[in-house]
Amino acid sequence: MGMDKLPGPGSPSWVTGNFQQVFNPSAWGFHEFLAEEYGSMTRALYTFDAKAMHTVLVKEQDVFEEMDGFIQSNLLIFGDGLVGAVGNRHRKQRKMLSPVFSAAHMREMTPTFFEISHKLNSALKDRLQRGPSMQEVDILSWMGRTALEIIGQAGLGCSFDSLTDEECSHPYSEIMKQLLPTLMRMQFYRLNVLPYVSWIGTPGFRRSMVNILPWKDLHRLRDMIDYMHGIAEGIYQEKKRALRMGDEAVAQQIGGGKDLMSILMKENMKASDEDRLQDIEVIGQVIALAFLLQLFSYRAFSTVDESAMARLLHLLAEHLNVQDRLREELIKAKHEKDGEDFSYDTLNALPYLDAVCRETLRLYPPASNVVRVARQDAIIPLRKPVVGLDGTEMHELAVPSGTTVFVSIFNANRNPDLWGKDAHEWKPERWLSPLPESLVDARVPGVYSHLMTFIGGGRSCIGFKFSQLEMKVVISTLVETLRFTPSNKESQIFWQMNAASAPVVGKDSHPQLPMNISLAR
Repeated sequence: MGMDKLPGPGSPSWVTGNFQQVFNPSAWGFHEFLAEEYGSMTRALYTFDAKAMHTVLVKEQDVFEEMDGFIQSNLLIFGDGLVGAVGNRHRKQRKMLSPVFSAAHMREMTPTFFEISHKLNSALKDRLQRGPSMQEVDILSWMGRTALEIIGQAGLGCSFDSLTDEECSHPYSEIMKQLLPTLMRMQFYRLNVLPYVSWIGTPGFRRSMVNILPWKDLHRLRDMIDYMHGIAEGIYQEKKRALRMGDEAVAQQIGGGKDLMSILMKENMKASDEDRLQDIEVIGQVIALAFLLQLFSYRAFSTVDESAMARLLHLLAEHLNVQDRLREELIKAKHEKDGEDFSYDTLNALPYLDAVCRETLRLYPPASNVVRVARQDAIIPLRKPVVGLDGTEMHELAVPSGTTVFVSIFNANRNPDLWGKDAHEWKPERWLSPLPESLVDARVPGVYSHLMTFIGGGRSCIGFKFSQLEMKVVISTLVETLRFTPSNKESQIFWQMNAASAPVVGKDSHPQLPMNISLAR
């Protein structure tokens, strides 16, 4: 059955179609409308049907690739790394990176995660001891700084932030916070115009055109890219020198050679000529790792790392009964460990902490959708048939080459057909009982807990275990000793639907999340 038979919303523009309705900071309502009005497959092409997602992201992932504009912009922003590669080059880079994120390496990193989280906890408690017993803080800023320092030490083997006070924030943290909102404002041009202009002339000519154009966001993005590449080049060259000097020099570096980049570079040195990454590719991985790990921690705070953790603390502030129950679990488990930090396995065995994290990642995924383009004619089967405009029941869809497919992570994780009537409610307790049979039978293709938060297939989030560990370590450390409550600005807080959701206050476009903190005991 052809796409022309699919029901869907009218197009407000013959140039951009529904693009601006799907991609804008206030698009939540439109996404909810699509799901409620048209179901799991909509003309556009917009879907959260489990079988359709499996076809697009897993089974036929070589047919449904990233948009050209997405790949080209990633190459320009992050360099020749994982997020800018496709096909065999992407598989080669992912093959080299995958062992770096093993459970064994996560266990070795856990003490580093806790060490940094304790610095954060001490900084916040010092504020309370030096001032009022309850204070308002921008928790998003602190989460971003913490996520960046964890990524720095455990991911890249360097330090960005001492986490002592507001004055010590590293410029990289602010750049990462502003990067995604800036890209969202440029989203249409990035995806639809860039592929046609990115090869015009020489790199020097294109750079001069960027400098000449009177476009503030483009100039801001240019400066961000220059800064990130300068930092990445420095990290890479320093690690390369240490590796040449031997194990003792590596052990004296931050991370002691156990950080992800050191492991990657060692593995790359041992790899065959066919599999080995070039210098420019490794530098690209430095930038990509910093971005991806920061992004996916937000899926637990606000830029993905920052976004996800901030979101979780915001929810705990709004649901004090959940916060109190979580604190009780943490205190009891800590007592059984004689006050020592949790090990990797003990941390992952805490049922309520796990439930709170999973439910947050389910209902509030930092990234709300993923886009693919059909590189050839294809057939997409449907788990739930759709009634076409002519009244015919459609069980599959013929998709012409060049068709853009929007996969809705947001609606996939909230689908009441799979999750039940309370799918739109934040209920951590749902994870303490068997999940609905409808969900299990649907075989949602996500790599994590029947969720699409980290998507699925060959381009799924390679660092999702790192992100989960980060989220659990930071939350468990803070909630044990601090109490989080809403600030008097709560009614003005709005979470924008950027590439990674981010909170703002009122009309201020600068990401921030004010929250009150006090000592819990």
